[in-house]
Amino acid sequence: MRALAKPLGKTVPAGFWKPLAGRSIAVRLAVSSVFWSFVILLIAGLILSAVYRDNTERAFDQRLLVFANTLASALVAPGDPDRDLGPIGDPRFELPLSGWYWEVVRPNAREQNIRLSKSLFGGQLPSLVPQGQTPRFGEIRRGYGQAPDERGLRMVERDIDVGQEGRFIIRVAGPADEIEGSIRNFSFALLVTFAALGVALGASTLLQIRFGLQPLIKLRGALTAIRRGEADRIPGEFPRDIAPLASELNLLLDTNREILERARTQVGNLAHALKTPLSIIVNEAESAPEDVAAKVREQAALMRDQVNYYLDRARAAALAGTLGTLTEVEPVLAGLSRTFVKIYRDKDLDIAVQCLAGVKFRGERQDLEEMAGNLIDNAAKWAASHVSVTASRVEDLDRPWLHILIDDDGPGLPEEARTEMLKRGRRLDETKPGSGLGLSIVSDLAALYRGRLRLEPSPSGGLRARLELPGDGG
Repeated sequence: MRALAKPLGKTVPAGFWKPLAGRSIAVRLAVSSVFWSFVILLIAGLILSAVYRDNTERAFDQRLLVFANTLASALVAPGDPDRDLGPIGDPRFELPLSGWYWEVVRPNAREQNIRLSKSLFGGQLPSLVPQGQTPRFGEIRRGYGQAPDERGLRMVERDIDVGQEGRFIIRVAGPADEIEGSIRNFSFALLVTFAALGVALGASTLLQIRFGLQPLIKLRGALTAIRRGEADRIPGEFPRDIAPLASELNLLLDTNREILERARTQVGNLAHALKTPLSIIVNEAESAPEDVAAKVREQAALMRDQVNYYLDRARAAALAGTLGTLTEVEPVLAGLSRTFVKIYRDKDLDIAVQCLAGVKFRGERQDLEEMAGNLIDNAAKWAASHVSVTASRVEDLDRPWLHILIDDDGPGLPEEARTEMLKRGRRLDETKPGSGLGLSIVSDLAALYRGRLRLEPSPSGGLRARLELPGDGG
């Protein structure tokens, strides 16, 4: 078996399977099964055709030998061996150029010593003894020759010794196209049969693959449901060879959920532990001189902003990419627009939101509110009268993305200033309220979700903030 497998492997080019490297298991199994089924059926067809040809030739030769034996019997019968042998049982030997011929000659005989069937019409049959070779007396020779009308013949040739009358060579021939026609009919029937068998094997293979891979399809569906937030565990029973994988994935999900809960608890505890001392410091500063109190309040506010900033980063890092966490985008943006319209009512701002229902963000609602809120707030500060918020789902390679575009009609920023705006704590105009951490927070949160924030010129003349985040996998 090892000696046979090696040549079979060499018949397939080394790069034959490369296009299948990235395909699914079902496709790989189907292509492999179809390929090897084709190879096996082809080899079986060639073998069966060769066996059928051999058997057909043997059966035809047997018919010719019956006629040759009849002629031999007529020769050894009492009487003149050079007499007319008469008909030998098949009228086709009497029809000129019918394709069925016989002749009886003496070895090295003169032409007048040759006796022929009427069908030869004065012609002669070729000898089956290769030129230059001496025939072995008594052997039966079989082969193909050519008739006087150049038709192909299947011939049988034998030598007989009739005693005192000497030796004779008997040749009997029949049309070779009968053999070829029979082989063609058999080959056609074999082709149709093997084609039907190949189709049946292909269909049964596809059914087997479908049935065999059903547990994996079920497992993939369960993981998709978890990723979309429709489930939190892999349910159901699986075969023995897949059940450990499902169990390990469920254990991983449970462990991940426990780690996230501990992270949330620790972040909350740290927030409370830091905010309480800061509040005490601010309260105690009220009894200090005014210049000292102002300085303490300023530094305490800066510390609070920094604490909130890094706590938010720690919380987002723990939650970013959490399986099954999806947030509807449209309600978040609509709520933020209403809030900032009220906050900036003195500017009489128009904040327009465009977002199709069903567009989702793969992450926590609080993080989306933090990022979109900071960007809308920044746009509202600088806008003259209008802010536009557009959210859309964009397909990129094999995963969807959420793109949020926030445009204002303010003065805009040159390219160098746009780069400076994303640096932590950098403010370009001290007359505007805020700590300068807003855009930095957005950029950091987006990076934690493997997204990004870009600042571009807006078509309305101001600044465009382009926020790219992972979207839903629906």
